Amino acid sequence: MRIAVIGAGGVGGYFGARLAAAGADVTFVVRGRTLDVLRRRGIRVESIAGDFTVPNVKATDSPSDPVDAILMATKAWQLREAAEQVRPIVGPETVVVPLQNGIDAPEQLASVLGESHVAGGLCAIVAFVEEPGVIRHIGAEPLIAFGEMDGRPSERLERLRDVIVAAGIKCEIPPDIRRSMWTKFVFIAPFSGVGSITRMPVGTWRTVPETRSLAERAVAEVIALAGAAGVRLDDDAGARTMARYDALPPASTPSMQRDIEGGRPSELEAQLGDVVRLGRKHGVPTPLHEWMYAALLPAEGAARAAAGMT
Repeated sequence: MRIAVIGAGGVGGYFGARLAAAGADVTFVVRGRTLDVLRRRGIRVESIAGDFTVPNVKATDSPSDPVDAILMATKAWQLREAAEQVRPIVGPETVVVPLQNGIDAPEQLASVLGESHVAGGLCAIVAFVEEPGVIRHIGAEPLIAFGEMDGRPSERLERLRDVIVAAGIKCEIPPDIRRSMWTKFVFIAPFSGVGSITRMPVGTWRTVPETRSLAERAVAEVIALAGAAGVRLDDDAGARTMARYDALPPASTPSMQRDIEGGRPSELEAQLGDVVRLGRKHGVPTPLHEWMYAALLPAEGAARAAAGMT
């Protein structure tokens, strides 16, 4: 099975490297310094589960040959541009799996590539780029999950799952991928918001009663929003989400927080912004997310202006 991994950050770099190390036919689609580094010395992963290096990997900035599967591992705000970039490698049977944080990636991809090519997807990992070509994995058992958006059985996704599992990566096809995506959204949006507002790792803010309460109330907002969107989560979804925060290594921070603290464009719009917009659409109050979103907008605007983005 031919697989293209779009992006080589904490997500794409880790999962793509694991696949390549296991002998899978993987091509990284990257650019700039990352492309140069991957071509010259491959990719290295420094992981709590053991370090490894893949010295020879395939990498390009202009993909042209159709593949069987595409793992979209860019930032959420880069997704539409990335979808245009992969058009040449989407063949008749190609499946495209988004691994972004956020909730609307399948719809964005389908608007460019067509619904028949797009699955729902998500991942779990705490990892980041130490430097181009070097990925540091510091927390969470790496996981990929995907499924057809209409819930039908999928031979193409079963084949992809088998390749991923053979590489030693936990991979699942849940019965309802939309529900699974909302479960992650309940986790990631408050995690990103509280971390970005406090500028503290999870091990700090989860132990302070005031910020822990903030997280609990933010989680409740997204659970209510899921229900309004037609997705019923488990009755203990809030408690389970808080337990996930408690299980993270104390130094853990979400990628949105790291980007904001680093003065880089972030996934603010795809996470907190979408909570606010969907809340207004469905008539669900989201006051905590509205406050966090508004408080973080000036920094986001400055980062985008510095990057030449409009």
